[in-house]
Amino acid sequence: MASDEFVRDRLARNLAAIRQQIAEAALRCGRRPETIKLVAVTKYVNVEVIRHLVAVGCYDLGESRPQELWQKAAATADLPVRWHMVGHLQRNKVRRTLPVIALLHSLDSLRLAEEIDKQSAALGCRTAVLLEVNTSGEAAKHGLAPQEVPELLPRLAALKNLEIRGLMCMAALEGGVETARANFAALRTLRDRLQAACPPGVCLDELSMGMSGDYQAAIAEGATIVRIGSALFEGITH
Repeated sequence: MASDEFVRDRLARNLAAIRQQIAEAALRCGRRPETIKLVAVTKYVNVEVIRHLVAVGCYDLGESRPQELWQKAAATADLPVRWHMVGHLQRNKVRRTLPVIALLHSLDSLRLAEEIDKQSAALGCRTAVLLEVNTSGEAAKHGLAPQEVPELLPRLAALKNLEIRGLMCMAALEGGVETARANFAALRTLRDRLQAACPPGVCLDELSMGMSGDYQAAIAEGATIVRIGSALFEGITH
């Protein structure tokens, strides 16, 4: 078992390297590095590692499974963490999830939006969401088809307890970075088209796209949030 000192040092070095790469990728395309948020996806690490990660200065954390999110949020309630739900959310898990998240990245249906609106009203809060779009067209992926989004936006805008902040996508599993970049470009192009006739109250500033293997390509295509897991925890036994 690695010592606490080793884990914290390795996390600090990994985090610094990724932040440097984010900054360089931003500057290459004329963007300001501080406009890109790093969300650390913690699904493969335990609470002890998470606490070390927060200690070295990473406060935006993401989980893809609701049960893991609930457990880890409870175990880190004393820390200044902003939790992100980045995976698929079923309607029967909405009520328990909403109080612990800063942002839901994976709104993928009107029925889910209506449940979030209902539960947000009951909890006395508004919930910040991104619309998940399946830009790769893979049948196994969750997400709205790109052509569904323009018609759906006005209906979502009518839900008063939602704050629509932008769009999210996941790159295709196959095809490498060039395919991923095409998927990211498709999301940015869709966002730009939607912004031209955006319903009142809807903001599409955020683009959540890019993971450990392709986040620099995502930044080149306009990502404002990158979701990094394995690269951040490289070299750590957990």
